[in-house]
Amino acid sequence: MSSFYQANEFEQLAINLFYGWGYNFYRVENQLRTDDLLVRSKVSELLADARTDIVDAGIKYRHEHLPPPTRENPFPNADAVRTAKAIDEVAAALTAVAAQIRSAPAPENDRMWQRHRNEAHTLSQLGEVDKEMVVIAAALRSKTQNSGSAWIIENLSEIPSATDAMRAILRKRADLLTI
Repeated sequence: MSSFYQANEFEQLAINLFYGWGYNFYRVENQLRTDDLLVRSKVSELLADARTDIVDAGIKYRHEHLPPPTRENPFPNADAVRTAKAIDEVAAALTAVAAQIRSAPAPENDRMWQRHRNEAHTLSQLGEVDKEMVVIAAALRSKTQNSGSAWIIENLSEIPSATDAMRAILRKRADLLTI
């Protein structure tokens, strides 16, 4: 510690950043924690993009299948209304899952947890679980982006399976963080 007081003010700041304030950029645990945050952010972006594709398909569907009411046809087609509501529900489910992924916890960086668990091992396990989320989110985004509105409407009942899989992964993730 005596070398701290012999260092110039910039070296003292660097020492404080790396050790005194509890964050060392070069520790594997901190790199893994940062990677976890980055991966979850990217998964949320993929899901948000897929949601945008679904909402756009819903807008197109409404324009084609839910025309404004007329005297001859004052009520919309019930099947078209059900499909439009299903599109909204799928989009809302994707929004909810993306929010859960963004706000999913990571292990705390404190001494109490370090006594009970190996932080680097836990974070690497979380990284493996996060890979599963990336695969599902990337596949969903690829399908919604490349297949078009017709595919989205035809396969609307399959999209909730992706959100269910994401929720299962989030539960697995939470189980890893329990002692």
